[in-house]
Amino acid sequence: MNKNAIVLAAGKGTRMKSELSKLLHPIIDRPMLAYTLEAIDQAGVNRVVIIDGYQAEQVEKAFPGREFALQEPQLGTGHAVMQAQSLKDEKGYTLVINGDGPCIQPETLNFLFDQAQGSALTLMSCIFDEGAHYGRILRDENGEFLAIREAKDCTEEEKKVNEINAGVYCFNNEDLFESLQELTSSNAQNEYYLTDLVEILKGKGKKVKAIPIEDPDELQGINDPIELYAAYSWVKDRINQNWMKKGVQIVDPARTVIGKDVVIGHDVIIHPNTELLGSTVVGDYAEILPGSYLKNADVQEGEVVGPNAIRVSGK
Repeated sequence: MNKNAIVLAAGKGTRMKSELSKLLHPIIDRPMLAYTLEAIDQAGVNRVVIIDGYQAEQVEKAFPGREFALQEPQLGTGHAVMQAQSLKDEKGYTLVINGDGPCIQPETLNFLFDQAQGSALTLMSCIFDEGAHYGRILRDENGEFLAIREAKDCTEEEKKVNEINAGVYCFNNEDLFESLQELTSSNAQNEYYLTDLVEILKGKGKKVKAIPIEDPDELQGINDPIELYAAYSWVKDRINQNWMKKGVQIVDPARTVIGKDVVIGHDVIIHPNTELLGSTVVGDYAEILPGSYLKNADVQEGEVVGPNAIRVSGK
């Protein structure tokens, strides 16, 4: 199966209250957008187009070698996808995903691609106690998926729906680009909503479906520093748990930060208030004492590092 992806990364993220593009805010040792791109790559996607806009030059500099398309002005999610015209003639299925979802896992994306076979559109949803500012999944009395209603366009009754749109879509590529031409901006925001494609595709008799995800934490987006911290904590805890499952003794995981590219041998002990970042490699039987900060460092087999050691390499 040919897999494509469009990553939405054009917005400033005004609720971050920062001049820096939201997508460039760091989580552990890399910009949040890097996590989304790595998950897409690991899912075996053949071609990825990143839609940028705000601080486009800085975003492109941070991800050299990637394919970009500029959205200027920014007139909604549907308008953003319209900018990926270089994918128009591609075959297969196209993932459309927000760049501010660093917790998404490649296995989940592969599940979505598998579920999308034979459909014009398959999207992921999740159940929240409170739908807040998210678009609602509307279904009929038989549970048939009808539409997505953006929060600002919801009636009071629709706002009570707790199944929300997670913002992760998988389209048959041909159906996607044919239907984009039919989007209009007749809504409260005067924007082109990608979510309107649900009703457009259904109106053509095409198959569309919404699949609830098992772990909604994977789909958490980031709109402000509070949500940035929540995603940071989720990523940190997942990395630490994976290492502990492999036998690494992390004395206090709540006070230990390990980057995604770090390599750790067996029978290693890591004490609290430590950070292991970048391409750090820790040999077997090593011990990292409290307060140590290692970035792109090499720790030899059996070596005891620290306490309060600082090792930073430019490698």
